[in-house]
Amino acid sequence: MMTTVIGRGHGGTRAISHTLSQSGVYMGDTLNESGDLLPPGDMYDACRCMARHVKHAGGLTWDFSALHTMPIDPEWTQLIQSYLSSVLNSDAEHRGWKIPETTLVYPWIARMFPDIKYIYWIRDPRDNIAAGHATDDLNRFHVPYDATDDERERRAISWKYQSEIYKATPRPANLIEVRFEDFVLKQEDTLSKLEDFLGIPLVRIPVRPESVGRWRTDEGRTMFPFFEDELKSYGYE
Repeated sequence: MMTTVIGRGHGGTRAISHTLSQSGVYMGDTLNESGDLLPPGDMYDACRCMARHVKHAGGLTWDFSALHTMPIDPEWTQLIQSYLSSVLNSDAEHRGWKIPETTLVYPWIARMFPDIKYIYWIRDPRDNIAAGHATDDLNRFHVPYDATDDERERRAISWKYQSEIYKATPRPANLIEVRFEDFVLKQEDTLSKLEDFLGIPLVRIPVRPESVGRWRTDEGRTMFPFFEDELKSYGYE
């Protein structure tokens, strides 16, 4: 079984990566404290390679349609194979990887690995944008967008873009959506569902309830009008 975690950085994805690692899932040779597979260079280049085929229609609208039908760029395939070499070459029964930038190439990852198990990790966007991440400025990965000097707005646009690319990608055969808040506040129920999905027992790692709802006391801007649809669809207030 092979598994990957998708979801924007600072969304609490380290929690599931650590859970998988401590449960015997091989997550690659070298991991950082966030549970990301290192080094990330080839993944970053793969993001830039795929972004050439994303069309920006202005504002918060992107056209991802070509990604679902065009031949996958051989350069991209080579970069992903290089990045995942330790995972792909492992003979571990259970293996996988996690790095938030996987979300930026999700359409082609889903085509390259149609039968693996996908965990889509969701966090309230108001909490998600409270801290910075490498994907805050999409220009870094050659993703076209209307740039802004407002740091929080850049993070918010990045969150929206990654939500849109996820929704635009045909759903793989094996995918589960998990809210970070449920992992923290309803850990037993959430891990039971993940155990059924993955077919393996999972350890229970320490969680911090205070990590939920931090936006309420954050001094920066955390709410943007374009969050509203996702807040409703994922059950946030």
